[in-house]
Amino acid sequence: MNAGSALNQSESNWAKNVIKEDEIIRYMTNGKDFISDDKIWGEIANNKNPEYQKVKDILQKSLAIETLSPDETAVLLNVHDEELWNEMFEVAGEVKRRVYDNRIVTFAPLYFGNLCVNDCLYCAFRKDNGREVRKRLVLDQVREEAKAMISMGHKRLMLDCGEHPSTDADYIADVLRTIYETRSGRGEIRRININIASMSIEKLKMLNAVGIGTYQVFQETYHHKTYRDVHPNSEGPKSNYGWRLYSLHRAMDAGIDDVGIGVLFGLYDWRFEVMGLLCHALNLEEQFGVGPHTISIPRLQPAEGTPFINSTGYRVSDEDFKKLVTIIRLSVPYTGLILTARESAQLRREVIPLGITQIDAGTRIGIGAYSERYDEQEAKRQQFLLGDSRSLDEAIRELAETGYITSFCTAGYRCGRTGKLIMELLKSGQEGRFCKLNAVLTFREWLDDFATEQTKKAGESIIRKELDEIRQRMPSVYPKLTEYYRRVEDGERDLYF
Repeated sequence: MNAGSALNQSESNWAKNVIKEDEIIRYMTNGKDFISDDKIWGEIANNKNPEYQKVKDILQKSLAIETLSPDETAVLLNVHDEELWNEMFEVAGEVKRRVYDNRIVTFAPLYFGNLCVNDCLYCAFRKDNGREVRKRLVLDQVREEAKAMISMGHKRLMLDCGEHPSTDADYIADVLRTIYETRSGRGEIRRININIASMSIEKLKMLNAVGIGTYQVFQETYHHKTYRDVHPNSEGPKSNYGWRLYSLHRAMDAGIDDVGIGVLFGLYDWRFEVMGLLCHALNLEEQFGVGPHTISIPRLQPAEGTPFINSTGYRVSDEDFKKLVTIIRLSVPYTGLILTARESAQLRREVIPLGITQIDAGTRIGIGAYSERYDEQEAKRQQFLLGDSRSLDEAIRELAETGYITSFCTAGYRCGRTGKLIMELLKSGQEGRFCKLNAVLTFREWLDDFATEQTKKAGESIIRKELDEIRQRMPSVYPKLTEYYRRVEDGERDLYF
């Protein structure tokens, strides 16, 4: 396997100082990490041909919003009966409704740099991809991107970039400040999550002080050998499995209490990866008392100048993708589940009812893609190819027509409903009550400020249904909600419970 060309001297010097070994070792047990490849495969093997009643009992535990054990998750991975799978699909949807109701949160990724010192075989940003057009946005360009996204109606962003000295923590902090300061008409970005490289506790503390939402780091694959194989560049910090694995532990110690995990399905056997995600969630719960705020489930997709997808033996079929989404929802019932625009619109329609809580929409993933027009360069300035390129308005209209209310609420983060507190509220079903109220208010805002007439009509039908349900289920807060609702209709913004 080609190890790639060497970094230049400045990149090499920077990369050598990224990893802090003591910030890996401190979280280990007897020098070992919490992923045991043999144990995971043993648990899957030992739970073959599960009894029907055992599966039913496990589903009842999920419905009680309790995290499953690895053995229980392995049981679900071994279900083959089609009728039982149909029941699991239904239960997964019910678990989501009990925790999150019928809300779907939308966001959009903002890629601001594709320079990278790593050589991940599956990624177009890899340093040895000579077909990638490299670019890092300056802050004025970041501001233009933010304005363009705000004009589409976005309230939440996910920042993404390659790992490189030009996009280190200081620059990312400047990007955060720039976006938060940007206004366009009646719109603004109220929540910025980040999906960036693994960082030290010191750097994460600095970013947290600026103001970030959820900090996401995807392990990509939990299988040790596969991880080494697909990250061949020993100079790149991402080649260190342990540094990547404990990214979110360091984030917790840096004071970031909302973290997100994920893998790239298609690098290794999806059953193993589901177990790895569960082990990660359980270890965070054990060490910090709180599991992941979100789990993301991207699938490997074609990327410019990156032929790895043609050689992997672990491509995940649509049917298996639906199964893994279902099992994750059942295994970690409290967590948000993110389905990306890597998937086609049709598949997203089929998967959302299985327990999805967040989607990106109106997505553009080229560097500078929201504010520029460069169709001929699109594939050469983005990380992978999109499956769903519909506008935010189109996606929201379809959600409304199928019974979902889109929530633009960011109140919980500003009211301190994060970390352990929000997990307790989610598990008890109480957070859904706050979020239902705030979903109505923020959706009303969005419909008035950004929706087309067709989407506004579909959205108002959902709002009427939600208001009637709140009146019946929460009569004590209904008068206050109607007061806030009228104020939003009159032009007031950012009211929340």
